[in-house]
Amino acid sequence: MCNRFVGTWKLISSENFDDYMKELGVGLAARKLGGLARPDVIISMKGDIVTIRTESTFKNTAISFKLGQQFDETTADDRKVRSVVTLEKGSLVQVQKWNGKETTIKRRLVDGKMVVEYAMKGVVCTRVYERV
Repeated sequence: MCNRFVGTWKLISSENFDDYMKELGVGLAARKLGGLARPDVIISMKGDIVTIRTESTFKNTAISFKLGQQFDETTADDRKVRSVVTLEKGSLVQVQKWNGKETTIKRRLVDGKMVVEYAMKGVVCTRVYERV
């Protein structure tokens, strides 16, 4: 099922990203840079290991994981989190936990595009990517 996500994706729209970053505790300067970035997301698989690379002029990050297994992650805004990614109803659902806080990142395919919803404490950001 993860195979459907494999490929290179380019950001085409973003809603409420600044408010989401603010809820995460990201400072003003980093929010401004993050808001200007138009990242590419490259998703690949090797066996049962999924890798998600995010590349932009602001920062490059990569995570590799097995579905359902917790792993340590350093986010683009330098948070040290414990993450787990599961497959739920065709969506890749990632939960990040750190310092008693939690955020959810849900990736799903809609009409050939990857729709990514970020949620924390009622603040929701939606970013849409198209396959390159």
